[in-house]
Amino acid sequence: MYAEVLIEYSAKSIDKTFTYLIPESLKDDLQIGMKVLVPFGNKIINGFVTNIKDEYQEDYELKEIKDVVDKYLVLNDELLKLGTYLQEETLCTKIMAYQTMLPSSLKVKKQKNNYSKYLVYLELSKNELEINEYIVSHPSRKKQNEALELLLKEKRILKNTFSSNIVKALKEEKLVKETKEQIYRLNNKKVVEEKKELSLDQQKALESVVLNKEDTYLLHGVTGSGKTEVYMQLIEKVVKSGQTAIMLVPEISLTTQIINNFYNRFGNDVAIFHSALSDGEKYDEYLKILRGEVHIVIGTRSAIFTPLKNIGIIIIDEEHSETYKQETSPRYHAIDMAKFRSHYHHIPLVLGSATPSLESMARAKKGVYKYLSMPKRIGKAILPRILIVNMIEEMKKRNVILSSVLKDKIVDRLIKKEQIILLLNRRGYSTVITCKTCGYTYKCPHCDITLTYHKTSNNLRCHYCGYTIFKGERCPECHDKSLVDYGVGTEKLEQEINRLIPSARTIRMDADTTRNKGAHEDIINRFKNHEYDILLGTQMISKGLNFPLVTLVGIVNADATLNIPDFRSGERTYALLSQVAGRAGRSDIPGEVIIQTMNPDNFTLKCVARHDYERFYNYEMENRHKLDYPPYYYLTSVKTSSKDYELALKEINKIKNYLSSKLNKTSIILGPTTASVFKINNIYRFQIIIKYKQDDNLFKTLKELDRIYVSNLKVNIEIDNNPLQV
Repeated sequence: MYAEVLIEYSAKSIDKTFTYLIPESLKDDLQIGMKVLVPFGNKIINGFVTNIKDEYQEDYELKEIKDVVDKYLVLNDELLKLGTYLQEETLCTKIMAYQTMLPSSLKVKKQKNNYSKYLVYLELSKNELEINEYIVSHPSRKKQNEALELLLKEKRILKNTFSSNIVKALKEEKLVKETKEQIYRLNNKKVVEEKKELSLDQQKALESVVLNKEDTYLLHGVTGSGKTEVYMQLIEKVVKSGQTAIMLVPEISLTTQIINNFYNRFGNDVAIFHSALSDGEKYDEYLKILRGEVHIVIGTRSAIFTPLKNIGIIIIDEEHSETYKQETSPRYHAIDMAKFRSHYHHIPLVLGSATPSLESMARAKKGVYKYLSMPKRIGKAILPRILIVNMIEEMKKRNVILSSVLKDKIVDRLIKKEQIILLLNRRGYSTVITCKTCGYTYKCPHCDITLTYHKTSNNLRCHYCGYTIFKGERCPECHDKSLVDYGVGTEKLEQEINRLIPSARTIRMDADTTRNKGAHEDIINRFKNHEYDILLGTQMISKGLNFPLVTLVGIVNADATLNIPDFRSGERTYALLSQVAGRAGRSDIPGEVIIQTMNPDNFTLKCVARHDYERFYNYEMENRHKLDYPPYYYLTSVKTSSKDYELALKEINKIKNYLSSKLNKTSIILGPTTASVFKINNIYRFQIIIKYKQDDNLFKTLKELDRIYVSNLKVNIEIDNNPLQV
């Protein structure tokens, strides 16, 4: 018998299977989807078995598979097919597709760590009569005899109950033996909460989703309308029928509250999966899922690849979020992967959002998705009142960071013992450090971007490549003490709050304050317990969080996302501001939102202030139609990147000519131009954008283009279907 094995090397030049002989010792155990050790050249490496066959036509001698790495880890038929689909959609190598589907502790590579965690017990290795004889004949060994008497009574006791000397002595006498029991790091959750009574809108949405039938639903529910309760009751119905469920959330910060809700409802029947878990925790959660010990998986983007069997429903919360798209190879979108699994199992896929993406809403209006609406908040809660503040007028009063209106509202809420959330979607202290004498600006020497100043560490940092430099007092160019900072980051906002309102208890939540494990959960819990009055942060505080005492939300600089030169900037701004506004007034205390902007007449901001998604949707769709953008056209981007500027430019022009000769005349080719961030880590980047409706030649042409550049070591190409950043 022979096995086709996909080896661990991800180079496109060897993106194929290699045939190996299956030794007699493995013939009964080896399965398709298993991870194995194989000889390759003069090394022993890892690989996946993708096929087993009885015949082999070639006449040269084959090498044997050395061993099975983990007989319990088997990629089943669905995941093998999902890997093939992922490869075809993103043009990555097949091994990269499978690597993406596995947690870091189980990837196809030499595994040096044993991530299993065990409890070690002691048990008696002799019968009761022999033990009693030992105790009687050794009366001076009191401690050992006490241990033996306890074991006679309890049968099995944790090894660390006894001192190491006692354990050693009993083992030398061959009176006891050790046994191991594998345990999970995240466990012991008790069910403490009953399901809640549903509103009429919630009940209608729940009853509209038909189980065991392949359909995609768009659940459009305003913030606070109770979408999470609908998700939980749908999942409860699925689990009661003996099936399983996957639920995706966009941010690690969101998993904290949602996971607690699910633990309270379902106890240990929940596995979680996201990047903030340790390798050991990911290993445990993956094994729980693989062994069929849980029915529910909750996690971020990568949780869509977990090996859950007999799936009955997939739910994607905040479906509009861009975090569902992976920006590095393989550039997949979690919704596409979810649609594949929904089709495989013939089950519903539910996409939920208060601010659906334009593409999803367009599909719902065309009937491609089934539309479910929840337009009201649950209980007595109402949508917050939103006020737009003109910062041009405020700056005349020298209110640069916080307007007088927002300052007064913050003080008012503090007096009332209520809480405040402040959004500023830019971390750090300031965005630019410039010399006012000579005009020198600190820029990353490796990337085409200014450095962001972080005051607590007094350094300037590149948020693309991580380059860091200490900020001195003098300008490095003219040596004057003339350095000034422009722009505001979360760190500077925190300092300003502490200066203006020193009595306020303020906590910051951004990428800098959540680097350590458990930091997200800690900040959220402390704010929820009212240890702090003000939570300020970046977009990670904008979605899904539920704090009953938050009655004021301040958006410090609404223009940060609005002024980005991208056709999606309006959509991103509407979603971000609506989502963070939705954190206010979620109980019976009315909420209020202050939006600070230099563009008070902007149409998007006016729609946010009116909670008018429909008006915004119609306006944005009209613009997209005029400019041939999604959802009226599909997009694909092709980038060249190289350390050699001239070479990258030369190749992107060759690619433009190649595409022009191959694609349909109805397809639109834009560029070449420099990429939005032209240089990253000393790599120059150029791009072409392809707009198309239907082009049978496109995928075939892109695949051929990818093949042409496989052996080019000086220029790399990146192909991204449906890119989010153009």
